[in-house]
Amino acid sequence: MRTRGASETLLQRLGPRVYRDVRQFGLKNVATCFVVQRVLRVNSHVPWPVHWSSSVIHPDRIVRKHWRPYPGYMPGQYVQATNGIVIGTNVRMGPGVKIISANHNLRDYDRHDSAPPVVIGDDCWLGANSIILPGVELGSHVVVAAGAVVASSFPRDCLVGGVPARVLRQLEPYHGASSS
Repeated sequence: MRTRGASETLLQRLGPRVYRDVRQFGLKNVATCFVVQRVLRVNSHVPWPVHWSSSVIHPDRIVRKHWRPYPGYMPGQYVQATNGIVIGTNVRMGPGVKIISANHNLRDYDRHDSAPPVVIGDDCWLGANSIILPGVELGSHVVVAAGAVVASSFPRDCLVGGVPARVLRQLEPYHGASSS
């Protein structure tokens, strides 16, 4: 019991962000992200923990309304924020999720077309290997099924899935606890 208290004190000395991350994700995961990002320099430009197999482009154009989620934290995610991404509170992203905010220009592949930012509302869940395309806005409590390709916007409280995604059913309003 005394060892646990000593380790808690050590974590608290490392700062509130490190303490919070270790309590949320575990010491092994936080340490692995630190070594890969800060020592091996993979995704070193991203200020939050990112899995070594994920890629985050333009993290400075990502607005997170809460400290969690960390875009790119789950394995195999691709987050491209050229036109910006806004992420609400209590958002979950599965492994392999792709969020793409800009298409390449069809006349010049070195340029990206302008588009409104991708907006993901509060209490959303993006299932494994789902893809969110440029200009999409998801209302609060939209659940995206695994493997769905979301090319258009959806209002609140619905389950969407398919290629292209469509509303599969309406959901009751979200009643879960908010993020802490």
